[in-house]
Amino acid sequence: MRACVITAMFVLASAPASSWLAFAQTAEQSEAAKDQKAVSLKDLTGIWAVRAPTGVPWYNYALTADEPPMTPWAEAKFKTNKPSFGPNPQEFPNDLAYGCFPPGVPRVYAAVQAAMQIVQVPGRVIMFFGRNVRQVYTDGRQHPQNLKPLWMGHSTGKWEGETFVIDTIGISDRTWLDRMGHPHSDALHLVERFRRDSQDRLDLDMTIDDPKAYTKAWTAQRTFRLRPPTSELGEAVCEDMFINEAFGLKPMLPSTK
Repeated sequence: MRACVITAMFVLASAPASSWLAFAQTAEQSEAAKDQKAVSLKDLTGIWAVRAPTGVPWYNYALTADEPPMTPWAEAKFKTNKPSFGPNPQEFPNDLAYGCFPPGVPRVYAAVQAAMQIVQVPGRVIMFFGRNVRQVYTDGRQHPQNLKPLWMGHSTGKWEGETFVIDTIGISDRTWLDRMGHPHSDALHLVERFRRDSQDRLDLDMTIDDPKAYTKAWTAQRTFRLRPPTSELGEAVCEDMFINEAFGLKPMLPSTK
């Protein structure tokens, strides 16, 4: 009996080291797969900042590098718009976002330093953009009939696998699509697809469908990076400066009383 025990111990001790190494590697890969799956599921919570690709100067003022296919109505509107960014910035832009009005979507994404905080609660996903707030209803409701225009539109959301799909209508046609001044009509239908591809990366694919303003639907993309857990979105204040002259507004002056 003693000889059998010694023999068994010898057999185990002499097992190839490569087998144990392979077992350890497999265990590590399994744990890594679990971690990857954990961060790629339906969790968009956090503060996400837009990250412009290297050498892409238009990323902070236009949705795409290509000119979208505008209708004559949209071309006429585009010519009257005076952007503050892009190839032809104006000294006094008529961009309502610089008059302390909400920028709307998707224009809110057209900025290099744009950041948003996403909070998921039962029945909705809430997106904070500084002083602007967007609510995406996930409780199964439909868009209301006879919807009045809203600055950020009316949004409903659902999950398709690990992709969060937002459907938005009713965006006020006073807003632009981007800082370049591309217009849209009250018929704009915006579909956004968010996918968390890794722990710190969030990809967004947008489809802009507006038959009054564009001859066909077109797409745009944005990539966001997750900020550290200790980050804060910060407070955004709309300051009345030189832009007041363009809008005919009086500047806010300190009270002398």
